[in-house]
Amino acid sequence: MADREFDIIVYGATGYTGRLVAEHFVREYGNKADGPKWAMAGRSMAKLEEVRGEIGAPSSTPLVVADADDPLSLETMCNRTKVVLTTVGPYQLYGDALVAACVKTGTDYADLCGEPAWMREQIDLHHEAAKKSGARIAFSSGFDSIPFDLGVFMLQQEAVKRHGSPAPRVKGRVRGMQGTFSGGTAASLTATVKAAAKNPSIIKVLNSPFGLTPGFEGPDQPSGMIPRYEDELGKWAAPFIMATINTKNVHRTNFLRDFPYGKDFRYDEMMLTSPGEAGKAAANAVMEMLKNPFGAKPPAPGEGPSKEERENGYYDVLFVGEWPDGKRIHYGVKGRYDPGYGSTSRMLAETGMALLASDAEGGVGTPGSFLGEALVERLRDHAELTFAVED
Repeated sequence: MADREFDIIVYGATGYTGRLVAEHFVREYGNKADGPKWAMAGRSMAKLEEVRGEIGAPSSTPLVVADADDPLSLETMCNRTKVVLTTVGPYQLYGDALVAACVKTGTDYADLCGEPAWMREQIDLHHEAAKKSGARIAFSSGFDSIPFDLGVFMLQQEAVKRHGSPAPRVKGRVRGMQGTFSGGTAASLTATVKAAAKNPSIIKVLNSPFGLTPGFEGPDQPSGMIPRYEDELGKWAAPFIMATINTKNVHRTNFLRDFPYGKDFRYDEMMLTSPGEAGKAAANAVMEMLKNPFGAKPPAPGEGPSKEERENGYYDVLFVGEWPDGKRIHYGVKGRYDPGYGSTSRMLAETGMALLASDAEGGVGTPGSFLGEALVERLRDHAELTFAVED
């Protein structure tokens, strides 16, 4: 790995989100002598040159042509770099060959995948081989699921310091969020629905909180699918659209780290509304909306929020740790920018930076399992996320 040409390649740099990831490297690291050696990759050299100019990247920024339909081009790309960051999704349609190439060449990989059935397939196919080659395959390195995965991780670190044991029950509660869906998100969900229709066995993985922990089934988990009043917080809670992927990743981190949260760990995620009847009505409205989250006309791939929308977005997540004897701990994770794109692009980029410095063993894992607190520090310093205990 030491003699590879690049530290990081951003694959899909001409797409909507890939371009934002490339912009992060220009903004944060530019021409700094101690910055990463990075390159932009995609299918078209002409388009790469165009985007490089539009985002203000130095003209010396290397460009690499690679195509998801050409496995040899992907393997060649992987052999040139230590880390590949990919935004080319839906991953169940375009990701197989790249994961295989990274595993074969011992190249680290991070993506924005929120497609648990495909992730489980890749775990079954590649986890042992990745351990042997040293490749760290980090799925879900964006808003799904870094704030949740690392929020639980940091809460449990604090729980052990304060109370001598991890919290056996943690609630993830989204207190506020402003952002929009992109065409990529809509396409991923559509592809998952189609895959489940063709292969009903996928449904079991989609429905199980332990769908990404082969060989381990923990205790029954709270469903988070029915609106409920949260006495301690004084607000109604509604189902949260990303809970089905986030909860799986939280349990996989616990599984891969040899159960620091305990084998009896229970976790769910919901979105807080407000007190009283208005809050109850809002929670019920959210539940109805989740039946058709994109409305009558889903955004097309390549579409997403405007720069102004990205910069005006934010998110605020509270994690509540509970013990049977009544002890509690509150931990907050907050981020600037639109969660799905403005913040996600920064998170993916910094996952790549953290992988460069990591000595974690290979495998198919999560940002939390590979990187933990090292990634939290990078996100604080370079991505405008805050992680803090709330007394």
